[in-house]
Amino acid sequence: MKKQFVSNSQGSVRMFKYDWMEALSKVHYTVPLYIYIPVILFLSWQALFVAQLSLLGFLGYAALGLFIWTLTEYVLHRFVFHFVPKAKWALRLHFIFHGVHHDYPNDAKRLVMPPSASIPMATILYLLFSLVLSGGPLYAFFAAFLTGYLFYDIFHYALHHFNFKGSFWKKLKKHHMLHHYADPSKGYGVSSSLWDKIFRSDFDKK
Repeated sequence: MKKQFVSNSQGSVRMFKYDWMEALSKVHYTVPLYIYIPVILFLSWQALFVAQLSLLGFLGYAALGLFIWTLTEYVLHRFVFHFVPKAKWALRLHFIFHGVHHDYPNDAKRLVMPPSASIPMATILYLLFSLVLSGGPLYAFFAAFLTGYLFYDIFHYALHHFNFKGSFWKKLKKHHMLHHYADPSKGYGVSSSLWDKIFRSDFDKK
């Protein structure tokens, strides 16, 4: 397959002419925690104490939210982030959203999604989910969905920058590193390889 450019530098390329736009494209990996943990706690409180959803109901919708997140992660990564358009302006957008990460995978400031992108995306998804859920079920579902996203963001950073001793984490890191350094057309799952196995986009790790 065609050899892709991959930098081993801890830095990255400048993407924007204006400093304020460049600053918005970079973020410390802890920032999503400060933004989304309060939102998750607020939604959980709304579900349990305002909407008075039963604990069993809360756990059920939360499990559904986590499950849907894993599928969302896979679909976004495979069919959105890895969709390569032909128009020059669209290619530029593709590079900004995901191409830069594949070219500079060790850039610590571009490993988690910046709030300038994640907040609008989360808002749109919440509105979409509100078409089929409401009240307590919606709050419980979306709290867990955001929890899944938060784990994905933090684990993604960890997979690139931490050395793991446990076999589970070693396997997950190997799965993601193969996606970066062996074949980017496989291994789209980051926090789980479940959907890669189901949709046959997993690596042969024998």
